[in-house]
Amino acid sequence: MTDLLPRSGGPDPASAPGPVRRPFRDLSAEGRGRAGGRWRRGRVPGSLLSRVERRERRWSAGPAPAAPASRSLLAALLLAAATVTTLDLSTDHGPVEAARGVVADVVGPLESGTAALVRPFTAIGDFFTSRSALRAQVAELQAENDALTDQLATADVDTRRLATYDALAAEADDLDRAVVAARVVGWGAAQTFTDTVTIDAGTEDGVSADDTVIAGDGLVGRVLTADSSTSTVVLITDADSTVGARVGSSGTLGFLTGRGEVSDGATLDLELVDSTEVPDRGETVLTWGSQDGAPYLSGIRIGRVTKVYSSLRDSSVRVEVEPSVDMTSLDVVGVIVPKGTDSARGLITGSSGSSDTSGSDG
Repeated sequence: MTDLLPRSGGPDPASAPGPVRRPFRDLSAEGRGRAGGRWRRGRVPGSLLSRVERRERRWSAGPAPAAPASRSLLAALLLAAATVTTLDLSTDHGPVEAARGVVADVVGPLESGTAALVRPFTAIGDFFTSRSALRAQVAELQAENDALTDQLATADVDTRRLATYDALAAEADDLDRAVVAARVVGWGAAQTFTDTVTIDAGTEDGVSADDTVIAGDGLVGRVLTADSSTSTVVLITDADSTVGARVGSSGTLGFLTGRGEVSDGATLDLELVDSTEVPDRGETVLTWGSQDGAPYLSGIRIGRVTKVYSSLRDSSVRVEVEPSVDMTSLDVVGVIVPKGTDSARGLITGSSGSSDTSGSDG
């Protein structure tokens, strides 16, 4: 094989001033020939050519390193930027003011248009956030409204009860008696009566059978039975209830009986003792009174005359009376007892509505 490297005595590659290419024989197609599929004698095969080329690439110098940036150019750019900034800040119309105005004129409409295009998409998140916040606010306002409604309803009940207490105090003062305040806690039939209520006051509170029961507007009924802590009251609307009555200023006597109705608009039937005396509509009907004030005290308001019927055949008169008390909305009632009655609760004794506990044993 022919040596492709230079012989001894040639120039030293290490002492050459630069990369030196070693001469080698011509290995091109013109320099080599084939004979019967074999290389002719004296020609270099392809593998040797490849090795030579690789060795040539290793001996050749690499790419020249990039020159470092000029420090003087960088310093000049910084100085120019500082100068322009100083001039712009020191005067109202700096050298970049015009350029800034031109840029604003060009970019401003583009920014506005872009904002208008993306606003529907960016507002989606705000929509859901606002909707959730509004729902929470509506729920909070609804809760506050419900609380205020409950307070208003309670205030109405308290106002009615206070008015009832004041009316009971006035009635006690007029009758020169004491009143045991009680609340209606039950409704139902008792014994042979159908229209009865249960109150939360009994014998421990000074209540006894045949005591008169009133409300703020007038007569309710009488105590039928009394236990230690509760009592049963028969209403004047019961069909088996009878109350002696006086009509109007003339004082015409009669007997009131119920119809067994407690609905709104229920009436009582008044049978006059003297059928020649015909009362007028609107006249007030009061209790006649019983011996020793039991079961009914005298002078308690029952209702007013609403209708008068006369019969020419038998010369009779039938009178309808509307009760003063709405039996369907009974709440606080008062049981009339003598002053000084021992009671486990305070007694209403005066027009001022004060409670007398001097006779209380508990």
